Amino acid sequence: MLFRSRAPLRLGLAGGGTDVSPYCDIYGGAILNATINLYAYATIEPRTDGKIILNSVDQKKTLECDASNYLKPDGNLDLLKGTYNRVIKEFNNDQPLSFKLTTFVDAPAGSGLGSSSTLVVAILGAFAEWLRLPLGEYDTASLAYQIERKDLCISGGKQDQYAATFGGFNYMEFYGNDKVVVNPLRIKRETINELELNLLLYYTGVSRFSSDIIKDQIKNVEQKNEQSVESMHSLKQQATLMKEALLRGELNRIGEILDFGWENKKKMAQSITNPFIESVYETAKQNGALGGKVSGAGGGGFMMLFVPNNSRYRVIDALSQFGGYFAKFQFVESGLETWRVRYE
Repeated sequence: MLFRSRAPLRLGLAGGGTDVSPYCDIYGGAILNATINLYAYATIEPRTDGKIILNSVDQKKTLECDASNYLKPDGNLDLLKGTYNRVIKEFNNDQPLSFKLTTFVDAPAGSGLGSSSTLVVAILGAFAEWLRLPLGEYDTASLAYQIERKDLCISGGKQDQYAATFGGFNYMEFYGNDKVVVNPLRIKRETINELELNLLLYYTGVSRFSSDIIKDQIKNVEQKNEQSVESMHSLKQQATLMKEALLRGELNRIGEILDFGWENKKKMAQSITNPFIESVYETAKQNGALGGKVSGAGGGGFMMLFVPNNSRYRVIDALSQFGGYFAKFQFVESGLETWRVRYE
């Protein structure tokens, strides 16, 4: 029997960064995101030989060891190890399991699409399917957040875990004591169709460590850096503006709202942008893009560009000089999915 799962990656449309403590603990955060048809996958194959095999196909890394109730994080497949450690501790009375875990993610690490958190959600889903764990959506997302941020001490926010678990378009609110409220949005299909046509997802070819950027952002809030904090207030406002525009089908406002957010996001931490990113963004705007942003924490990965009135074709041609590529995508409603496969 194989136990499988998949969880979707996400596009952060507005409010990015306001889900990171301590900002959301002090002021409350708000984000609007939507899941897309790029996924993190996990498959568990139980074994009877007392071995654990961890296999990350996309990272081309494999680890084999004797079954143990704790796999020490050491920089090698830590997301897989950390998820296993928490599952054993909370749901298996600290008793080790023997299995092979295989994972794959449709986007590169450091892409800005929430791939790390989404992978943790997918792995949790596979374990939940195998062990029949009674985890609801909020339980799964909260547990994934604790594994990544607290057990493994990887800096970051809360939106990715909830997006991957719930799926769809969501307006999320973040408060102190790790309280999160997910508000699903009922957006008309015609609005979603037009949004898909008018958004380009461009991979810059530059990977980055989001945790380093987020550490700078956290420090700025802790030190009460006025410019950084005010920019985050503006980003929280952006999430509300984006929600209103999408619900009303006012797509003519999307580019302006994205541009407003990007100008403020750059003030949160110095490493969010660089001359290369600015050159790509300005070239896109000169060829018809009305706005956009670097997906995720910033610094590289994917850029999202709003290109109305068939300007997408001019922008695609203009950005060919920068050596990146465009990824096709569609929005999806489903979040984490799990299933089992019996092989005779």
